[in-house]
Amino acid sequence: MPRPRTFDEDRAVDAAMKVFWSFGYEGTSTQDLCDATGLGRSSIYNTFTSKRDLFDRALRHYMETRNAAQVALIQRADLPIRERVRQLLWDAVEPAATDPLGCFVVNTLVELAPHEPEIAELLERDHTFRVEALTTAFNAAQTAGEIDAGHDPAGLAEYVFVVLSGLRVSARAGATRAGQETVVRAALRTF
Repeated sequence: MPRPRTFDEDRAVDAAMKVFWSFGYEGTSTQDLCDATGLGRSSIYNTFTSKRDLFDRALRHYMETRNAAQVALIQRADLPIRERVRQLLWDAVEPAATDPLGCFVVNTLVELAPHEPEIAELLERDHTFRVEALTTAFNAAQTAGEIDAGHDPAGLAEYVFVVLSGLRVSARAGATRAGQETVVRAALRTF
């Protein structure tokens, strides 16, 4: 009879997510995962079957939690569109203290997507979902007169996510808070 699990699988996935987020897939060793999760190698492999399986679960967990929170913010019709976009971008300027710098999705896009079509497709679906949500919000803001009718809502949505990705990459590279704030202010002046 197999022994019952004595750990919280979701907590282990969350801990692994932060390690992969910090060091990437290739830069993360099995020992790093053991240290972060508090699990032994046999527990990791019995539960997740492989480092790659754990990575895939960690990436999906990130998208289900972090990116879902972005979409929830984007869909908050009680806030003006500029405030929603400001908060979206501000998360890169002032991330939670427990979060690694940068973006797990952007890091994975750079590291794995160019040579792993399944990862590229997963990330593209996630990106499309978020851009479509922001496009819808920009359309509604345009209809309400919050932004000029001459703006392209889909183009603005793509622009915001490019700026957000750039802010996260530059944060990881050591950008100053003042520099990041300047970028956010400039982005908000575009619409």
